[in-house]
Amino acid sequence: MLAVRRLPRLCSRLPTLRTNATLQSASTASDAVASPPPPSPQVTVASTAALASSQQSAGFNATDGAQPKGKEPQSDQPARKTRKPVNPKEWNRPLVKGALPAYDFALQYIREDSQMLKEELKEAKAALKAECSKAEEERDEVKLQELQEKVDILEIQSEINLPGVRWKAYNGLADMKKPIYRHLVEQRWREDGPLDLLMERIHQMNVVPDLLPSLHPSLDLRINFPEGPPKSVYRRSRMKRRYTHVEPGVFLLPEQTWRQPRLYTTVFHTEPRLYTLLMVDLDVPDPENESFTTYLHWMQPNLSLSAFSPSPIPLSTTHTRYVPPHPQRGTPYHRYVVLLLPQASPSERIHVPVPSDARRLGFDLRTFAAQYGLDASAGGGAHMWREVWDETVSRIHSDVLKTEEPRYGRPPKEDPYAELKSSKRYI
Repeated sequence: MLAVRRLPRLCSRLPTLRTNATLQSASTASDAVASPPPPSPQVTVASTAALASSQQSAGFNATDGAQPKGKEPQSDQPARKTRKPVNPKEWNRPLVKGALPAYDFALQYIREDSQMLKEELKEAKAALKAECSKAEEERDEVKLQELQEKVDILEIQSEINLPGVRWKAYNGLADMKKPIYRHLVEQRWREDGPLDLLMERIHQMNVVPDLLPSLHPSLDLRINFPEGPPKSVYRRSRMKRRYTHVEPGVFLLPEQTWRQPRLYTTVFHTEPRLYTLLMVDLDVPDPENESFTTYLHWMQPNLSLSAFSPSPIPLSTTHTRYVPPHPQRGTPYHRYVVLLLPQASPSERIHVPVPSDARRLGFDLRTFAAQYGLDASAGGGAHMWREVWDETVSRIHSDVLKTEEPRYGRPPKEDPYAELKSSKRYI
């Protein structure tokens, strides 16, 4: 669903909406769909494909047409190059013009439909400009809101079917400054599985309601930790490992989480909003109450995020230092949850005192969220993983926490025959 912008800020942002940048980019995307010149009558489709294949296998570069000197082709099928935003690659139609008339007609129909919607978008923007230029007491707020909604919808509909736009959105080349790309990226996150997998793991492992009564993410939060050591290598090897994506709910080694993770976000709102970062362990043993409590591992309030924010999140200043996960020996697996909770005011910073190491234990997230106006049901981001004890935890206690490592075991079972065993049997 498209979000409706607030009316007071509507007119102030209108000049940026009425520039020709959107129309030019739309025409550029439309040009990307344009068909290449048809082959000459003497060259058939099969011969064209064979010629392209022979050029590739001979080592020709598609950009300059020159064959590199002194280099032999590695194989008949060259490796696929990684697409990067620094050197984007335009969409190329899979079939030459004339190979499949139905495909040519479909592309022509999409271009014509896009052009028609762009003309309608131009008229809607002109009407919106005229309504915004009126005095404040003469404006029709209902009409103004309807026109803005129409502009928002047409900006997406006019480009959503262009193959070049969809190709960039699904290959990591989306320009998040454009509404169409924000819409397609969010649609893919919500409908293609990543959000479903996250919510499945969160409810499956009782993060809701053990930590929070409800959780409704509105942004994509991803976590990268160093990959685990190979099975053939000694576990405590100091070899440098690359950071890899962590799937929600998987098991990680304490060695992997010794340093703070890299947090990547995909945000779908354009205006900056403030969030509070929290990392909590839900399964710290509480022997006195014969239960479990929580532990605050990391906190950073007042993080400003928008669709244009850099990724990973730059955490130059740390409010509450990162303490590595250290699941206690003798306990089951621990659930570690990272949250990005939206603050009550999108622009007003909150002042949170830095908790001492002693107050990290028993951290009550629900009370903290109510005190500082953090509402997980209103949006934000979430992620989680699990860990169990290994020898690395002992080093965390000695090197980081500077405390003696506790050890837990299963509580002793009551023996119903203890009294009979202590008495003499044959008297």
